[in-house]
Amino acid sequence: MLGIIRLGYPKRMTHMSDNYQLIPEWAQQEAVILVWPDKYTDWEPWLDAVQNVYLQIIDSLNHANTGVVLLVRNEEIKNSLSSLSISSQVLIVDAQFNDTWIRDYGFLSCIDGSGMQAIEFVFNGWGKKFDATIDNQVNQNVLSQLCQQPIKSIDLVVEGGALEIDQYGTLLSTELCLTNPKRNGDKSIASYQLDFERFLGTKQSVVLRNGHLDGDDTDGHIDTLVRFTPDNGLVIQSAFNCPDDSHFEGLSALVKECQYNFPRHKIFELPLPYVANLKGVRLPASYANFLISNQHILCPIYLQTEDKLALQVIQNAYPSFTIVPINCLPLVQQFGSLHCISMQIPCGILKPEILQSIANGVSVYE
Repeated sequence: MLGIIRLGYPKRMTHMSDNYQLIPEWAQQEAVILVWPDKYTDWEPWLDAVQNVYLQIIDSLNHANTGVVLLVRNEEIKNSLSSLSISSQVLIVDAQFNDTWIRDYGFLSCIDGSGMQAIEFVFNGWGKKFDATIDNQVNQNVLSQLCQQPIKSIDLVVEGGALEIDQYGTLLSTELCLTNPKRNGDKSIASYQLDFERFLGTKQSVVLRNGHLDGDDTDGHIDTLVRFTPDNGLVIQSAFNCPDDSHFEGLSALVKECQYNFPRHKIFELPLPYVANLKGVRLPASYANFLISNQHILCPIYLQTEDKLALQVIQNAYPSFTIVPINCLPLVQQFGSLHCISMQIPCGILKPEILQSIANGVSVYE
């Protein structure tokens, strides 16, 4: 049994606004949000290496004509300024936070016929695993002042990394994540489906039952497993290259589940690397955790033999995109990767004066 959930909607619900729909990641972007790693975070043991990864990501985004909104603790602003090139298109914004995984607490962006709307869900530290009290306030206390419209709040615990959508309003998520009772109690998949339709404008949702990486604190976020392409394709973190790996059965079932749900989609399977930390603990190194930005794809690599094949698979899946490898071995030491530390902002969200500040080079928001 593949454990497949197909969606049906008993009745149409009123949307947050007429025809609002979550925007796919390949839509044109004006910026990406990052949160600067510092000595007060869990990155401290690898801080120099991790900050260098962030600097490479910033440089790569700027080359893709994407600005960066960089959230930095007040006491670390001077240090971040000294690390950045003065010509970098970066707006530093004073912010307090628990951690740097902005993908899961940063606002999401929707569109309708009249324009753009930023929305936020509740973030509770991946089912109350970690303190997220400050993270859960970042949108309203910090990011809202940069946006043209107020950020709308939705009283539902959902992380950005748990959602993947295409241009047709088809949404992907995972059952393991959604049904963790420490997120939304005993909320059913059917109830989630209706909420996704109501708040994200989904036309169809598929909630996958298979696939999970050891060491993943998120309960199987979709952005570590399956990603859409603009051309009716699915990029899947498979394990076809390692049949003896403990992940082989579950990830093989995931591929079959995707094939069943999307029979007309072309499937692109990524190899699975084996990455462990110095204590021998398996790390959730996923090549699917890439960031799409303005016809560029920033792809995590882990200095493994599978890197080359993974980059080729992603290039085949996105033939019109420029593929940029980023060494994310330092990032995965904290059980996440490139997509997890970033959140894209499509065009039409930020105030014009904010965009002008970003375009003018490194500056600090006052």
